[in-house]
Amino acid sequence: MDYFLSTTFLLSLLQVIWIDLLLSGDNAVVIAMACRSLPAHQRKLGILLGAGTAVALRILFAFAISYLLGVPYLRIIGGVLLLWIALKLIQGEDEGGHSVEASTSLWKAVRTIAIADAVMSLDNVVAIAAASRGHPELFVFGLLLSIPLIMVGATLITSLISRFPIFVWAGAALLGYIAAEMIVTDPVVLNWLNGTAWVLPDPEHLPLGLKPSPTMLYGAAAIGALFVVVAGYILAQRAGRGAAKT
Repeated sequence: MDYFLSTTFLLSLLQVIWIDLLLSGDNAVVIAMACRSLPAHQRKLGILLGAGTAVALRILFAFAISYLLGVPYLRIIGGVLLLWIALKLIQGEDEGGHSVEASTSLWKAVRTIAIADAVMSLDNVVAIAAASRGHPELFVFGLLLSIPLIMVGATLITSLISRFPIFVWAGAALLGYIAAEMIVTDPVVLNWLNGTAWVLPDPEHLPLGLKPSPTMLYGAAAIGALFVVVAGYILAQRAGRGAAKT
């Protein structure tokens, strides 16, 4: 009991909450984009389920993160999957629009959120787990406390998307940015480029002690964002022409 009242615990708790808030922006974007087409009476429920899913996945991944991050090709697969999700979100989660039953739409939105969060949470929990200093109860408490904060962010972004569709493209570009970052930090990519100017030694960057150079990291991320916007625009144009023909 004394530990929970100690200054160390309180400082660690604040660090966990702060880091989680900083890293929850991408989750809020995914939740908002996936829920934007839901009927108004289900939108809040979708956001609540999405926020809960994001936190639950982070808790689960925390206990296996050191192993998962070291699995070859996992980040590459996750990055490609995230690119696919970004393109799907940019076109609209429900191709049939509001003609799809409301319950089906809700669970489709939650499914999309779960897949995207499963990919992004691999990176997010590393910093949060480090801030918790080996105390699982601190980690879990801090994440549970962040649920309403993620919901507020998702609700705000949802309202912006409803008024300004450009935010859909901005959110998709962000997912492309994150996806490319994941791909270039995969152990296979780092090993392949080891010894070149694209990869730098870093003993704290597990599991290889390597990290991409800033030029490689941000350059690839920018390409990922640009790819999603361009590919999304082309797919949207083709879908529009197909609808016009029918």
